Amino acid sequence: MIDLYYWTTPNGHKITLFLEETGLPYTVHPINIGKGDQFQPEFLRIAPNNRIPAIVDQSPRDGGTPISVFESGAILQYLAEKTGRFLSQDLRRRTETLQWLYWQMAGLGPMAGQNHHFSVYAPEPIPYAIDRYVRETGRLYGVLNKQLADRDYIADDYSIADMACYPWIVPHERQRQDLNDFPHLKRWFERIAARPATQRAYALVDSINPSTAAHDEQARKILFGQDAKTIK
Repeated sequence: MIDLYYWTTPNGHKITLFLEETGLPYTVHPINIGKGDQFQPEFLRIAPNNRIPAIVDQSPRDGGTPISVFESGAILQYLAEKTGRFLSQDLRRRTETLQWLYWQMAGLGPMAGQNHHFSVYAPEPIPYAIDRYVRETGRLYGVLNKQLADRDYIADDYSIADMACYPWIVPHERQRQDLNDFPHLKRWFERIAARPATQRAYALVDSINPSTAAHDEQARKILFGQDAKTIK
């Protein structure tokens, strides 16, 4: 029913978390971003920003032709509305869930992503950049920790907000963050990690991208060497 164009990144994991929780049938189409699969014409037709994840829903609710969706937050919201799960219909609960989903998309993801880049992938260390993004990542962890002080999940019930945020906390050590500094966040993190659907979602890594080797020079050029000329 769902064709998932996926690679083993935090944004990719968001969608497998949802699909495994709901049991919605899906087929994985691996897009190896280190080899440039994201520039293939057939992928660009559904993901013009040349980024994973993307989906094609072969059986949309309106009964019409297949619908393609790119951007992980938009995909989570689309799937939640399709299934009626993990996004409340109550106005206040729905609003809270969506604002935290967008918080992740606009804040936690981009800042942690820059943290990863300058701490792990940059060809040479730039102390100012590393310090800037490690500190901002820590601030965002603090925001989430405060939100979780009196609840089990971000918007009380497990939702697409949790699915969006969790994969960006998984690499906390690489982000130079200690979960012991954020006890409410740590409790939430361990609760989600223990969910069977989470374990099934992350098990896909072993079959799709088992290598943990660092990106070679060619992969770095593909991943980090894009500019306006890349868009043809």
